[in-house]
Amino acid sequence: MTTLTPLYHLAAEQKSAEVTDWAARIAWVVGLLVFIALVYWLMRQGWKWRASLQSGLPELPAAPEGFADDEPLLTLQGRYHASTTAGQWLDRIVAHGLGTRSRTELTLTSRGLYVERPGAADFFVPAEALREARLDKALAGKVLPEGGLLIITWAHGETLIDSGFRSDRAAEHQAWVDAVTHLTSTTTEGTAR
Repeated sequence: MTTLTPLYHLAAEQKSAEVTDWAARIAWVVGLLVFIALVYWLMRQGWKWRASLQSGLPELPAAPEGFADDEPLLTLQGRYHASTTAGQWLDRIVAHGLGTRSRTELTLTSRGLYVERPGAADFFVPAEALREARLDKALAGKVLPEGGLLIITWAHGETLIDSGFRSDRAAEHQAWVDAVTHLTSTTTEGTAR
């Protein structure tokens, strides 16, 4: 029994030392919090840097006078995910609030597409600026099952932009592709005459 007593005391001392070493634990926690704050700050600086690189992008157009009285062709409620440079699904555009994810309500009329975003900047895409609509699965880091995103391509100044939306009812996506395709074909025929 005399040999067990020193081992018992040694184990108790080690256990006591592990529990009471608060200085090391606090230092690790503070170090981790500082690291997280640094990563967050670097991400924010990158976002600001990207916005300054895209500062040449014109202001987003507002809906024209009397747009609210137009007969809607389609409406959609869902989420706005992001806008990217057309054809480059990871090149997010953050200027003028286009990088902000939000709820959205889309309204398509013969004059164009109105994107209403609570908590973010609303914008209007004139019918002559619309280029195409398609179904896709990825945009700016958001990856969904095939056809899960409605991508609308539009011209803004000299830049072609892909904007990604997801309806609360994904079955609506194909109707939007058809309607935008029809609208763009009638708009290009009208301008060609």
